[in-house]
Amino acid sequence: METQPIKHNIAPEDPSVVHEASKLGIWTFLATEVLLFGGLFTAYTVFKLKYPEMFHAQHMHMNKVIGAANTVVLICSSLTVALGIAAIKRGRVAMLKACLALTIFLGAVFLVVKYFEWQEHFAQGLYPSSNIYFSLYYMMTGLHGIHVLAGMAALAVMLVMAQRGRFSEEYSTPVEITGVYWHFVDLVWIYLFPMLYLIG
Repeated sequence: METQPIKHNIAPEDPSVVHEASKLGIWTFLATEVLLFGGLFTAYTVFKLKYPEMFHAQHMHMNKVIGAANTVVLICSSLTVALGIAAIKRGRVAMLKACLALTIFLGAVFLVVKYFEWQEHFAQGLYPSSNIYFSLYYMMTGLHGIHVLAGMAALAVMLVMAQRGRFSEEYSTPVEITGVYWHFVDLVWIYLFPMLYLIG
């Protein structure tokens, strides 16, 4: 007697469930990132309170104009991400692709400016091991730069997916999740800028 194969009726996943699960995943991941940067912010605060005169003197080497310019660049990049997400929710794929490309460009501008800023510090003999202030400065801005690179890579993947027609008015979850990550990266810099450049 032949046995009949068992058929499993697997219902497709509910897009709303996938969306909520993805949001939970990104927020959980970002919670660990907050702990990472929070530890560095705490270390900076502790050493600043312990060596206020040294931190004030080293802080004078920071170029506030460059720091402010890079802050504007990242704020603009957050705006372009938000505009891209709003566009795809209305089914405007071309607008999404333009916004993603512009955001990647702004991220690259930020990194290039940071590279020249580091180069200027090196020319002044301000190396990571020169003192506590610049050890923390290079550690925090370097770690942030790595996150910017990761965000740009994720945005590039979203751009490729958009060019292949993977997103629509009904489905844009990966773009939204990537946008949340990019906003987090920008928010970290919003904390770093006054801490390193303005509060002497």
